[in-house]
Amino acid sequence: MVGTEETRLVVLRGNSASGKSSIAAGLRERFGRGLALVGQDNLRRTMLRERDLPGAANIGLIDLTARYALDAGYHVVLEGILCADHYGDMLARLRADHRGPTHGYYLDVPFEETMARHATKPIADAVTETQLRDLYRPRDLLPGGAETVIGMDSALAVVVSWGCS
Repeated sequence: MVGTEETRLVVLRGNSASGKSSIAAGLRERFGRGLALVGQDNLRRTMLRERDLPGAANIGLIDLTARYALDAGYHVVLEGILCADHYGDMLARLRADHRGPTHGYYLDVPFEETMARHATKPIADAVTETQLRDLYRPRDLLPGGAETVIGMDSALAVVVSWGCS
């Protein structure tokens, strides 16, 4: 078992540029201290400089980081693309082991909107439309109804409040 009955775990998944980081920042703002942001991009791309492959080292590192923070009494927001076929088993174990409230959200944004949002990012010139299309996975939901699907028209404040309830 991991965490306490008071610690919250919020998992935010979705394609690139779906709003995960904005929601995570909103949750951090609302909670203040005592909330750990566990970002897939930070651990996989920045820390390990690793490609997103099945069985890659970042999967275990993400799991360990989230578990450590929960055991230390932090609320955890875990955010990333976290594609179901690579990360699904780890996420299912983490959810099952967490003692406190756990919320899962999948941000469902159409590819056209993903492209429009991607164009505003600093990496827009480094990642082409073809590359983004190859990475895009429509409705990549975890099995068993573990997530609430959030459409692109949902207000950020509403989504943030759901993670805090």
